[in-house]
Amino acid sequence: MIIGAGLGGLGTAIELRRHGFRELTILEKAAAIGGTWHYNRYPLCACDVPSHLYSYSFAQRRDWSRICSPREEILSYIEQVARDYGADGLVQTGAEVSACRWDETSSRWSVASTDGRTWEADAVVIATGQLHQPAIPRLDGAEQFAGEAFHSSRWPEHFSARGKRVAVIGTGASAIQLIPALADEAARLYVFQRTGNWFLPRRNRAYPPWVKAAVRYVPGLQAWRRRFIYQYAETLTSMIRHPRTLGRIGHAWSAAFMRRQLRDPEVRRKAWPDYPFGCKRVLFSSHYLPALQRPNVELITEPISHLTPAGVVIGDATERELDAVIYATGFRTNDFMAPMEVLGRDGVALRDAWAGGPRAHLGITVPGFPSLFLIYGPNTNTSGGSIILYEECQGRYIRQALEHAWARGAAGIEVKPEVAAASDRELQARFAGTAWVACNSWYRQSGDGRIVANWPGYMREYEAALARLDPHEYEFARAPARAPVEA
Repeated sequence: MIIGAGLGGLGTAIELRRHGFRELTILEKAAAIGGTWHYNRYPLCACDVPSHLYSYSFAQRRDWSRICSPREEILSYIEQVARDYGADGLVQTGAEVSACRWDETSSRWSVASTDGRTWEADAVVIATGQLHQPAIPRLDGAEQFAGEAFHSSRWPEHFSARGKRVAVIGTGASAIQLIPALADEAARLYVFQRTGNWFLPRRNRAYPPWVKAAVRYVPGLQAWRRRFIYQYAETLTSMIRHPRTLGRIGHAWSAAFMRRQLRDPEVRRKAWPDYPFGCKRVLFSSHYLPALQRPNVELITEPISHLTPAGVVIGDATERELDAVIYATGFRTNDFMAPMEVLGRDGVALRDAWAGGPRAHLGITVPGFPSLFLIYGPNTNTSGGSIILYEECQGRYIRQALEHAWARGAAGIEVKPEVAAASDRELQARFAGTAWVACNSWYRQSGDGRIVANWPGYMREYEAALARLDPHEYEFARAPARAPVEA
């Protein structure tokens, strides 16, 4: 049983099918597949990772329109790959999972949806990821606002900013894409920023015909481009891992680019970040900073006091009248699969096992939860690469785990507690001295500041760590041999 029909869930299903696992079901709460690319449909929505890396290694597409593809192309790609590999027929849409419970007697998982349906499975893969639950701030008076208000990942099809007074709250990865589009249409655009960002250029022009032809017909060119971007992304990770040396190069590069773009000294002062390069997500855009300097756009860094029926009041008690409020405030990344209830051995809830913060061996397995696997779990986010590469590694690792379990006739496979504890200590120790720990960010949990989102190293290290499952790190529960029913 796989929960989630985004890139991670579909990729895992394809990996399992390619190795002989036939009894598979994918449960998806949305009306269609695609995960984050199904939900996010705001103007100029696109990926900020080049498409020849942000795609499956086994399904390379050679007709992308530009280096970083727009949302429509990515969603079309996902749908096409699902059809080509038969994964689309495994999906049950409109199935929002409310609970997964391990049954000690049957040594199987019971899975329930919010509409009352239930399933049983020998193994469960939770592929809901880190970016699926919108985070909306609690603002006084928000319920009184008379205009339109919505999160950027739930963009209404009917909405148009033309001629309107619009506020965008947040200046993260989604906001920097949609703000230039809104600036073209809105009569007034108010951008509310809590902290500035470090930027690197991304013009993302459409490929000219000769580039498209070369990519399609020159042998090895696509593979070379993928390797080049892979190494480029590893270089960005190097800058984050070594802020006192290589990080200074990244800082200088970004600062020079930003100074060229920010001609207005007041906007530059407001937009400039006050933390080390790489501590928060480095953003790629060549259009966002110029948009802030347009005559109809105002960058506001004062805190929001409250909303009124007519607009928003900031800290100095001045009010901006509005027709719409857009929350570009990201996601509840540290909640992972919540509010789904996951009960493992002895009825222990995963939220209790994670009382000190989400953690999983290699981001995939948790002690006390037999044959339960996570895709894009704790500490598997990347600051400089492609999450699809991580998810492919996880899918292969999960396939190995299931092969080991069923080769032994085991009822379940479960990581040893001491193995998980040791790997977590080693992982957290690797963050010391990096830019990730130099400020607060969505990578970290509140309270102790423990980093629960990101992998502390390089893509190549994660690939190597997951290349071969070591069965000595796992316990195998004995049971009468039977054919697998669900995976």
